[in-house]
Formats: sequence, C-alpha cells, structure tokens
Amino acid sequence: MDWQELTDLTQGRPFVVERVRLVGSGVAVEGQFEPPQLAQLGVDDQVFVAAFVRSHGSIKEMERIFGVSYPTIKSRLKRIAEHLDFVDIAPAATGADVVDRLRRGEISVQEALAELESS
Repeated sequence: MDWQELTDLTQGRPFVVERVRLVGSGVAVEGQFEPPQLAQLGVDDQVFVAAFVRSHGSIKEMERIFGVSYPTIKSRLKRIAEHLDFVDIAPAATGADVVDRLRRGEISVQEALAELESS
C-alpha cells in the first residue's frame, strides 16, 4: 500500500501507525506513531506541496504548472498551512547561553537580565 492509497482510505480522518518495519533488516517496531503532518494531507495537497518545494517556492512557476492564478495559489497555500503546526527550529536560549553571550560582549548586562527574566 502506498501513501496515496492510505490517504484515500483514511479520507482525511486522523490515523495512527501501529507497526513500522525497516525494509531489508527484518527489524519491526510496534507502538503508536503519529504520521508526519505532510503525510496527513490529502493526496492533491501532498502533490501541491511537493511541486511548491521543487519549484523553490516560486508562485509564478506554480501558476504555470497548475494553470491557475496567483490568488488561487496563495489561497491554496494558506489553506494547507492551516493544517500544519508551526515547528520552532530555534530552541530558546538557556541561562548558560545568555551568560556566554554576555561574556563575549555580544549583549549588555541589561539585555542579559531581560532575556533571563523572560525565560
């Protein structure tokens, strides 16, 4: 079964993967795993996101590929984005990070205190 069949079968309803088998190694892991957010999108939206990434985010190229207007592309991107959680890839600075930056002279004492108080 491929992702398209699975997506058609689930029809956008939430699902959980309970077994993962690594191809070629015979290793299998059982438990409850939530599939990645992109895998939970409908097939059409998965294709759209893949095309967007392959076109390096060029809306002009997306217009050409799909034969639709700029507002249509923007609207669809907005709709898809509403289904995806924001992933914060920059973790909050620790107290040690703030102190290190202070020692290197990158921030003032007042800035360091403000950062420490806000965290």
